[in-house]
Amino acid sequence: MPTLDEHFLALHTPGTPLLMPNAWDPGSAKVLQALGFAAIATTSGGFAATLGRLDGCVTREEALEHAAALVDATTIPVSADLENCFADEPEGVADTISAAIEQGLAGGSVEDYTRNREEPIYELAHAAERVRAAAEAAHAGPVPFVLTARAENYLHGRADLDDTIARLQAYQEAGADVLFAPRVVDPNELRRLLAEVDRPVSVLVTPGAPTVDQLAELGVARISVGGAIAAASYGFAVAAVTELREQGTPNYWDLAATVRAVMQAAFEPPT
Repeated sequence: MPTLDEHFLALHTPGTPLLMPNAWDPGSAKVLQALGFAAIATTSGGFAATLGRLDGCVTREEALEHAAALVDATTIPVSADLENCFADEPEGVADTISAAIEQGLAGGSVEDYTRNREEPIYELAHAAERVRAAAEAAHAGPVPFVLTARAENYLHGRADLDDTIARLQAYQEAGADVLFAPRVVDPNELRRLLAEVDRPVSVLVTPGAPTVDQLAELGVARISVGGAIAAASYGFAVAAVTELREQGTPNYWDLAATVRAVMQAAFEPPT
């Protein structure tokens, strides 16, 4: 019988993409599983918000503890948003991946974003060495860990498709299992990117992106929502309390009523 990790990698099928929403706490993880999703991911920004912080403001230990809580809350594969693996050097990246495996995660990601606004993206050779170290740690144990390598150019003002593809190709050669370039959503750019790599490709859906069906036709293997749904949940809360304060009406009860049945099914203890 395949392990959870092997099952997770098998879900990445070009043309039949895995829709993998991002949970921000154990409750949302349970709800997403109850809705039938085959796998979920964490979201660094969504988790940070639950602590009253901005994205990028959690420690490695906090991120891993949070990911472990989602693993414990569900029985489906969980992939962790590990940011830049909380390390500049390859050795630190490998340590983070090894620690993630110990938490029971089925997969996780490593970014090439430096956290330095002046030089936001690691130099390519160094970035590839970081991915290589992550891949070696991911594949060293008895249970495979699905490593996603992320090229962050488009998130940080570097809309350079040639460099992004070169990075993904280098990360593929370094051993990454899945490739991800957030914000690359133009169909023509995606078509070229997909043609020039040989690993499953994940796409972040954003306004103006192709639909899920269109992404499937292009050959995308995984679709992520990032932290947007977590942020939208805060947006609904803001709208609800603003309505109550300014209009005196509780129309948010209508949505709450429709969700309660899902919550009850998701949270009901096993018999």
